[in-house]
Amino acid sequence: MKKRILRFSLPVSVVVLVIAYIYFSTVFVFIERWFGLMTSPGIMNAVVFTSIALMCAFSYSISLFTDPGRVPPTYAPDIEDSENPIHEIKRKGGDLRYCQKCSHYKPPRAHHCRVCQRCVLRMDHHCIWINNCVGHANYKFFFIFVIYAVIACIYSLVLLVGSLTNDSQKDEDGSGSTLRTIYVVSGLLLVPLSVALSVLLGWHIYLVLQNKTTIEYHEGVRAMWLAEKGGDVYSHPYDLGAFENLTTVLGPSICCWICPTSGHIGSGLRFRTAYKYSATASLSK
Repeated sequence: MKKRILRFSLPVSVVVLVIAYIYFSTVFVFIERWFGLMTSPGIMNAVVFTSIALMCAFSYSISLFTDPGRVPPTYAPDIEDSENPIHEIKRKGGDLRYCQKCSHYKPPRAHHCRVCQRCVLRMDHHCIWINNCVGHANYKFFFIFVIYAVIACIYSLVLLVGSLTNDSQKDEDGSGSTLRTIYVVSGLLLVPLSVALSVLLGWHIYLVLQNKTTIEYHEGVRAMWLAEKGGDVYSHPYDLGAFENLTTVLGPSICCWICPTSGHIGSGLRFRTAYKYSATASLSK
């Protein structure tokens, strides 16, 4: 797993500040005013939320620092390789995919990122919120981060509502205005974040179950339209079935699916396909 040098990024700084704000407001305001941090329910909720927040922050940092995957400068597709039954070709001309900007062939599922100015293995998209591409080497970390972020936001929102509805104490220390500000700002952050991240999570769950990237989804829509126009049926070549697709992305051990590990991902230069026979197939990319 290669690490990348992190440069200052305003979106990343915003994400870090939001994570810190939500954590401290949840633990030291919502939990404190609902249960009290020194009570058993308060300690339990604080420990659980802290664990989720730590996993969220850890997954975010790994997806941030991990290089998504570089194409080796010596890479060349072997069209006679019987164990690699699919070779992607250009839409026009039918030649093997070659990046003119990077001056090398593109492995299957690799694409050139205009922001990173290089080809990325199994590229999904470029994400400004991690100032990095989401690709072969860090896709699982990004996916796990979104899962923990959704759980943390919904959990914090429940604690916010609970602390408001159960807080019967009158503020006598003059901090009422500050608390109201914290509740309002937290609500304005948590509601849209919960909705947006839930939608994002749902989208990537769909992609994982189909073993597709965001780029492949949009290319597949066009390929499906062209196939139906020609009287054929389009089938995504990397779709191995829901469970196999999950293990391909998240790992063979179910216990490690929500852990930020990536020892199973391979080189990113070749992928298993749904083709049972080693006949070379061409995808129009």
